[in-house]
Amino acid sequence: MRIVIGNDHTAVEMKQCIKEYLEGQGHEVINVGTDSSESVDYPVFGEKVARAVVAKEADRGIAICGTGVGIGIVCNKVRGVRCVTCSEPYSARYARLHNNANVLSFGARVVGQELAKMIVDEFIGTEFEGGRHERRVNMILGLEERF
Repeated sequence: MRIVIGNDHTAVEMKQCIKEYLEGQGHEVINVGTDSSESVDYPVFGEKVARAVVAKEADRGIAICGTGVGIGIVCNKVRGVRCVTCSEPYSARYARLHNNANVLSFGARVVGQELAKMIVDEFIGTEFEGGRHERRVNMILGLEERF
């Protein structure tokens, strides 16, 4: 699977950990985040992740900032992105299973590296269930079209 990953200055170490973890599982990881601890603006990197997913340059995206909230909000501003901010694996699993989320965000200051790996495992390893959930995802897509 091709996974795009982006981050701000608060999440350089976390991004590198997750990148290496995913590559170790055989995934192709596209790094669009900063590799410097010098202060940067998370919206720049959230947009890069979101656009790569929408352009189908990547199958899924991961966006990391201090809390995961700001960068997740940015990702959700890009039409076609369904970003979920998670601090535990259960929500990551059901965001994929029921909502067909295509971007995951989390906070490097909120979760440790081992918990982040568990969250990523659920997000990457879970497929969309479809069925009744497909109708609901289509309703979300319709809302995007209207606004």
